[in-house]
Amino acid sequence: MAETDVPYRFFRARVTAVTDVTPSFRRFTFGGADLAEYGDPGLDQRVKIVFPAPGAPLDAMPTDDDWYAQWRALPEERRPPFRTYTTRYVRNHVSEVDVDMVSHDVIGPASEWIANARPGDEVLILAPTTGHHGVSFGIDFVPPAQVDAILLAGDETAAPAIAAILEQLPRDARGVVAVELPHPDDAAYLPRHPGFEYRIGARTAGERHAHLMAAVEDAAAALAPAGAGADVEEIDIDTDILWEVPRTAKGGAALKSARLYAWLAGEAGAIKALRRHLVAEHGVDRRAVAFMGYWRLGRAEN
Repeated sequence: MAETDVPYRFFRARVTAVTDVTPSFRRFTFGGADLAEYGDPGLDQRVKIVFPAPGAPLDAMPTDDDWYAQWRALPEERRPPFRTYTTRYVRNHVSEVDVDMVSHDVIGPASEWIANARPGDEVLILAPTTGHHGVSFGIDFVPPAQVDAILLAGDETAAPAIAAILEQLPRDARGVVAVELPHPDDAAYLPRHPGFEYRIGARTAGERHAHLMAAVEDAAAALAPAGAGADVEEIDIDTDILWEVPRTAKGGAALKSARLYAWLAGEAGAIKALRRHLVAEHGVDRRAVAFMGYWRLGRAEN
């Protein structure tokens, strides 16, 4: 297998298979010789997928090191849309990559592509390369070396990352998985880990986040009994990015040990409330809470 010293780059990939894993999760298998160099640091590795759009084909996407600045400089109608996903499986020996996406009503270019993509359709994927052996700052699961329990919590947009983490944790890891999903049958999507309790629930119409909030509150009561809380700065999720992964300057965990390590991801409003609950009400060390606002209700996210 060829290797490259470039840590990240854009890969051109074509859809080779589309599989509905559960009612809400659609797996896209991508192929192409280019993917032999697609890196797989593991865990919740984030990648960006660029979709073609009317007036903004894939070839219009800047791919140099300063691609984002160049993309921002393009007229809006000429910007190929992109979204962030989690790599699920990489098979370099056959140049294949799997990415799981949430299938829902068409509300934008990404959901339209997910609903209509067929084998042969192409995308660009910004991902690590096989030559990238250092710290990947696209991995947000960075727990202390010693941790008594792990809390993995989020909505359907976080489920692929949670699934990847669960598959790669050691068998003696312990914790709770708290996830809210659109459909009862989506629970089958998450792999089972013998050391984790699962608090998975389907969303009730008109009650978004209700199950997730209750499940995390129950988990926190068991894993981190209420103690001395800490002040939490208020983040304006309408103007600021809700994203913080405690780590050292070299990319390692911020703490050597912790009673509880929490990984929270999903809709920004819910994640903001969950983080406040853990840190301010239960006194969980903020250096042991990674939180990522993947999306915001009523807003498209690149």
